[in-house]
Amino acid sequence: MRRFLLPFLWLLATTAQAEEIGSVDTVFKFIGPDHKIVVEAYDDPGVAGVTCYMSRAKTGGLKGAFGLAEDKSEASIACRQVGPITIAKPIKAQEEIFSERTSLIFKRLRIVRMVDAQRNSLVYLTYSDRVIEGSPQNSVAVVSVDRATPIPLR
Repeated sequence: MRRFLLPFLWLLATTAQAEEIGSVDTVFKFIGPDHKIVVEAYDDPGVAGVTCYMSRAKTGGLKGAFGLAEDKSEASIACRQVGPITIAKPIKAQEEIFSERTSLIFKRLRIVRMVDAQRNSLVYLTYSDRVIEGSPQNSVAVVSVDRATPIPLR
């Protein structure tokens, strides 16, 4: 059991945690929460000073209340420098920094950070995947890093 628990805890510690900024209702539901669009903030765990803001649909109703609903695949992302950019230790050229379940078992929403070393920029991609068939819908945001701050890669 311990062998399975440690990698899980490590994964939780290394992925960004969402902070809900706000939401708007899109469909009224008589029973259970309304369908809504949620805006969440994710601080990049490997790059201090960068926050990504993502908007996405959340399904309400009874299924949504009990965690049985499948959220839509559409999401939008905007990443910004919110403070001095510092990278304490080398980062991977491509790394998933966030992943969240958007259906009971098979579907996940992900944020992947990629490094464009030639332009000294960080590229953030959000997309949804599924065990059987993923969605081609995606959104990209770029944060340009000052040339005086090199991006250390491992």
